[in-house]
Amino acid sequence: MTANSTIKGARRKKIIKIVLIIGFLFIGFIGYGVYWAFFDMKKLPTGEYLTEETSPDGTYTLKAYVSSPSLSADAVRGELVFNEQKVKTKNIYWNYRESTAKIEWLDNKTVVINGHTLEVPKEKFDFRNQ
Repeated sequence: MTANSTIKGARRKKIIKIVLIIGFLFIGFIGYGVYWAFFDMKKLPTGEYLTEETSPDGTYTLKAYVSSPSLSADAVRGELVFNEQKVKTKNIYWNYRESTAKIEWLDNKTVVINGHTLEVPKEKFDFRNQ
């Protein structure tokens, strides 16, 4: 093996590594873009206010809104409000083909929204991920 062929082999490996890295970055950006555009709960439509219920200890309030897009069925969005902390509200519920919201707190951290039980603030329900 000559020194020239060794240099060409090293260059080829370097080029392959660079192409693979760029390919993985491109796939990552595309994947994040799809998530951001179609599955990010921060981008849900605001909707019209329906109702709200506060947790028994007053720590959280769950507000429900209905969104009525012109070309599809209604959807309900549940927004968790942190009453005692300076934290932004968080969308924890999004369900398609609903126009009402029945909210019931089982305890200080467990809420049932239209039959879906969630432990707040960590859990959420999004029909698109079911």
